[in-house]
Amino acid sequence: MSQTATPSPAGTTPPPALDDLLARIRATFDVDFEPLVIDDLSFDVLSIRNMQSYLDGMLARKAIRNPLKDLPLWAKVWPASFVLGRYLRHFEPQGKRLLELGAGCGTLSLVAAHYGFARIVCTDIVPDALLFTEANVLRNGLENIISVAHLDVTRPGKDPRFAEGFDLVAASEILYLDELHRPLLKFLGRHLAPGGKALFATDLARAKPHFAKLAAKSFRVDERRIGLTSHDEDGKEQRRAYSLLVVERA
Repeated sequence: MSQTATPSPAGTTPPPALDDLLARIRATFDVDFEPLVIDDLSFDVLSIRNMQSYLDGMLARKAIRNPLKDLPLWAKVWPASFVLGRYLRHFEPQGKRLLELGAGCGTLSLVAAHYGFARIVCTDIVPDALLFTEANVLRNGLENIISVAHLDVTRPGKDPRFAEGFDLVAASEILYLDELHRPLLKFLGRHLAPGGKALFATDLARAKPHFAKLAAKSFRVDERRIGLTSHDEDGKEQRRAYSLLVVERA
């Protein structure tokens, strides 16, 4: 599919050269790129090889007070990203603007870049996650489509970097923090373009019905269930169900 070069949004800087970026990452993590195949798409994704020793170090420093917030969940490639990535094709992405929230290592944006979006902004609040995402974008030659930016959706007011808003906002596995729900919906109210939609994919075992009820007070909400067959580390087939919420301006 053809790819159109787009400028980086205001407030973001061009990513450093990949070798320099990897040197910064390897000061903390033992990493290497691993192939990832999704349908007919193939990517290289940066993976941590010393995860257990990194976690042991966190325990030794007593750095894990809240596992949901402190553990490096951003480093995992979540299957919900594949579910949502595939589903984006149903929203006529050609020429549209996409914002990914809580991107982790940016898998969803890597997939979406091949569907014809004019601009993708891939965001997270964790500095290490942004470094990994930048490395993945550079490694896969997608820096002319995907911009990487720090973003905290709990900050009040409209972000001047995104004044024109987004046609689609997408996120996988970010609804596990209940305190994020209200700020997230306010953020959508400020940053969805007219007619815009936000899509959230969550493993059904971690689904948050409260978020859908809260969103329905200000948005049109449609919930769908999607199944995904995958394989665990031992090669055993697993069948999981996912909740996919579509939140649209009323």
